[in-house]
Amino acid sequence: MEVILREDVEKLGGRGEVVKVAAGYARNFLLPKRLAVPANAANKKIVEHEKQAWLKREAKAQGESEELAKLVGAESVTISQKAGENDHLFGSVTSKDLADALEKKGFSIDRRKIQLEEPIKTLGEFNIPIKLHRNVSVNLNVHVVREG
Repeated sequence: MEVILREDVEKLGGRGEVVKVAAGYARNFLLPKRLAVPANAANKKIVEHEKQAWLKREAKAQGESEELAKLVGAESVTISQKAGENDHLFGSVTSKDLADALEKKGFSIDRRKIQLEEPIKTLGEFNIPIKLHRNVSVNLNVHVVREG
């Protein structure tokens, strides 16, 4: 069965592509979740129109993310935490802590966009990647210092 994808589907294709899938997969998964529509002339026109609108929104979002990346890339964040001997923290610095510190500096960035693999548990200087958009990412300088 041929369907037109309305969203990107992993290991299948991207938005607007015509793909051939099993009838059961289309009927039971893709069509009920509105991830695809049956491939016919009317649906092709509708999906093409949706794709053009999506591309415009995507370009605008990417432009805004690039501007934000320039501003965030020039900043550095200092977080003070209580630490014991050997510079180990009593606790850790998480992506939520980093998002709150950025919020204080005037940047509203969702904590899920901060690509912190595991919480920071020692004092020091770190470069933390932030993925602002699918194609835009920036590194944030984070200084973790001893409180007091």
